[in-house]
Amino acid sequence: MEEAPLPAGGRGRPTGFNRGYFVQPTVFAAASNEIRIAREEIFGPVLTIIPFDDEEHAVQIANDTPYGLTNYVQSKNDARRQRVACRLRSGMVEMNGQPRGAGSPFGGSKASGRAREGGRWGIEEYLEVKAISGWGDAESSATS
Repeated sequence: MEEAPLPAGGRGRPTGFNRGYFVQPTVFAAASNEIRIAREEIFGPVLTIIPFDDEEHAVQIANDTPYGLTNYVQSKNDARRQRVACRLRSGMVEMNGQPRGAGSPFGGSKASGRAREGGRWGIEEYLEVKAISGWGDAESSATS
């Protein structure tokens, strides 16, 4: 069975919740990218920590997934933070805890989906493009 140390959380509801669909905030530490908890797109208060050796290794781990909804980058170094964010294959990247701006697109890449919500990108999801040739062709107009 796959395992990773569980320093916080786990099964069951948070303290004080005796009913409803609630999950404890859970942290898995010292995991590897080969275990299921690290490879699936989990929605909820679950964090899987995978140690890395350097920036290149961190980007490799982050991109080694079939999913690509959101990545998060933390760094005091502006150049490093921006460089890493540009290399991550996901629909969104949040840096140093800053939320997306109002009207910015929401959506993923890869198996997380390519659709977008928000701003003009959300409207464009409902539009279809049509190409018509010969529109201004005098010969075609004369025979109609």
